[in-house]
Amino acid sequence: MKTIRLKEGKERSLLRRHPWIFDSAVARGGADAGETVRVESHAGDFLAWAAFSPTSRIRARAWSFDEQQRIDAAFLGTLIERAVRTRELFDIRSDGLRLIHGESDGLPGLIVDRYSDTLVAQFTSCGVERWKGVIADALLRTTGLSRLYERSDASARTLEGLPEATGWLRGDGPTELGIREHDWRLTLDIATGHKTGFYLDQRDSRARFAAHARHRGFQRVLNCYCYTGGFTVAALAGGAAHVTSIDSSAPALTRARAHVALNGFEAARADFLDADVNASLRAFIEAGRSFDAIVLDPPKFAPTAAHAERAARAYKDINRLAFKLLEPGGELFTYSCSGGISADLFHKIVASAGIDAGVEGCISERLQGAPDHPMTVHFPEGEYLKGLVVVKKPL
Repeated sequence: MKTIRLKEGKERSLLRRHPWIFDSAVARGGADAGETVRVESHAGDFLAWAAFSPTSRIRARAWSFDEQQRIDAAFLGTLIERAVRTRELFDIRSDGLRLIHGESDGLPGLIVDRYSDTLVAQFTSCGVERWKGVIADALLRTTGLSRLYERSDASARTLEGLPEATGWLRGDGPTELGIREHDWRLTLDIATGHKTGFYLDQRDSRARFAAHARHRGFQRVLNCYCYTGGFTVAALAGGAAHVTSIDSSAPALTRARAHVALNGFEAARADFLDADVNASLRAFIEAGRSFDAIVLDPPKFAPTAAHAERAARAYKDINRLAFKLLEPGGELFTYSCSGGISADLFHKIVASAGIDAGVEGCISERLQGAPDHPMTVHFPEGEYLKGLVVVKKPL
């Protein structure tokens, strides 16, 4: 077994069971891509078994902190079974759910989503790439399914020195699928949709938005970065009179319109704009328009903390414009899915946006990813999605 030894004092995060070992912490040692290595402290004490990544800044990702543990097919199968059983503990009102959430399930770099009878997997690290065949077989054995599609086209693979890989790993069939979410129906294409085909992490937030629409009686809703219209459908399901949805992807908007029809809502209750969100918000302000509920669910502005400063300006600008468009007493559902923006920093950004807009707001709720996207006590980076519900104080 190959060994990597850390620099003096660099073992502290591993002693807290954080799974990442950065290149700057390694004193010596190496291995082939994905190969299991023994990680030792500067003094030679065992710390972890980890998968080695020769080109990544995250030079190794821990599999286990137990020196007696064998990293083999049986070990991986046990982790997969445990992750699937964990999802059975949650009240997930959908047949679209995340089964494996990377480091939070002890499988660094592996994402697996289930859409009805089909699994979709992303292998984004050298460790899980090396065990791909074993993992694929264990997934089908554990779930009893026969179809597994690969969407290993995330940018993280480039950092690992891995090429993109997409297509059927096991079984075959159509990539256009339908799922049930709460009381409505949605569709996706696992071959072309964002991430593994859909944003499952916002499932509970969409249900919460529908509940607010029902309770508050929203008349005019604005859904920014609407993608395929999940929040649009939620608003209409909650009884909103009209929803304006904006995205810069024509194919996404076509699917969003189809979702409105699929769920039996009148087309006149929804408008769709193929446009830039920032420019649209400014145009709405110039036109004197206003809304009593706004959703801001932008793409990842800050993939890492190094991008945080530039991203903070972008988040602040769209939230400032949204505050100006929001009716007194209206609600802003605002989100960041950027791992480089902490929950505390996001709160400060939104607060600063409110000050610049000249409005006061009360935070009525804090939101996060659905429970099948867990954040563990050892891996706080799992909390990439954070949201706030802000009520604009009445005049």
